[in-house]
Amino acid sequence: MNDSLSRLPREPADRLTKPFMRFLRIEATAGIILLLSTLLALGLANTAWSSSFLAFWEMPAGVRLGDIGIYRSLKHWINDGLMTFFFFVIALELKRELVLGELRNPRMAALPVAAALGGDGCTGRNRFAACRRRARCERLGHRYVHGHGVRHRMLALLGSRVPGSLRLFLLSLAIFDDIGAILIVAVGYGEPLNWVALGTGGLGFAFVAGIALLGIRSIAVYFVMGSAIWLAFDASGVHATLVGVILGLMTPARRWVSEIRLHAILDRVIAHPPGDHRSRDTAARSDLHRAGVATREAVSPIERLEIALHPWVAFAIMPLFAVSNAGVPIEDANFDIPLTIAIVVAFVVGKPAGIVLFSFLAVKLRLACRPEQLSWSLLAARSLLTGIGFTMALFIAELAFEPEL
Repeated sequence: MNDSLSRLPREPADRLTKPFMRFLRIEATAGIILLLSTLLALGLANTAWSSSFLAFWEMPAGVRLGDIGIYRSLKHWINDGLMTFFFFVIALELKRELVLGELRNPRMAALPVAAALGGDGCTGRNRFAACRRRARCERLGHRYVHGHGVRHRMLALLGSRVPGSLRLFLLSLAIFDDIGAILIVAVGYGEPLNWVALGTGGLGFAFVAGIALLGIRSIAVYFVMGSAIWLAFDASGVHATLVGVILGLMTPARRWVSEIRLHAILDRVIAHPPGDHRSRDTAARSDLHRAGVATREAVSPIERLEIALHPWVAFAIMPLFAVSNAGVPIEDANFDIPLTIAIVVAFVVGKPAGIVLFSFLAVKLRLACRPEQLSWSLLAARSLLTGIGFTMALFIAELAFEPEL
């Protein structure tokens, strides 16, 4: 058989889209775009266009249906709305590793959990200790205490020479770290609770679980339900990005159609001779439709959603978050010395030290196990990367500190 017939037909647009998609698959591309977005935001925020640039993100936007209207600032829609997809993808990655990956072993999963707890605990303690050693520590209770939840999203571009065990450890550590930050945002920085809205959101989760048990697999149905739950949480006082985490962890990790069944269904399609089947009720059309469903459902929902959403999160949502949040007018900033020293000490010293210490204790107490490829020296060296703060640091700092800080 001609090999070209086994491929999809070519279109003129492929000459542009295929090289572009190859470029996007380069590991460093997302980091480069994110860096450029950050520099763009900082540049615009410190020019003559600063006021207009910052005011743009505070512009209200929304929809109105009769007497009911939903309006939020553009930054709110980005930070609470679009970033829900970011946390949804994080939860998908975690669920996949917990169900299908190496983290199926509870002791293997305990290592990044212990590291995340140690890194976060030492980060907070070192930041407070550094503040207390300064003469102006009495201001800590009013201005600094709400910054205890500042965390990070690691921005490290790792080459292919890095061992897979280290990649998994850092990925899991970043995921547990971010989920912990989301919980802090949801509990510590939420508004007074609206129990009716919160209960409505809870019923929405129960409904999602129910239709999943009934076998409904339409992504569109779940998207509508997820949007409704998000609106309920947004009105409840709990940070709405928590919806992304919960829905991600609820997503099935098992495929519906096995490989054996898929091959059997495809064999029925191949058995039909080539021809022009115009009638809608032919057996060939029915088998072809069944083959399309089987091909789609032979991939687990987690994998399908990760493949579909990851490019949007990496190349659209994250850069947009950077542009809207990283625009800090430096000339108006108050570089408070105690707070600055506290944050530097916390991330440069406290975070790596906490990760190594708690990982060591968890292994020695036999609560966790360390992969053979992941030596202590390698873990200690790479723990320095976890002190890089971006997504969660900006996310929580926006809620925690006064504008001039």
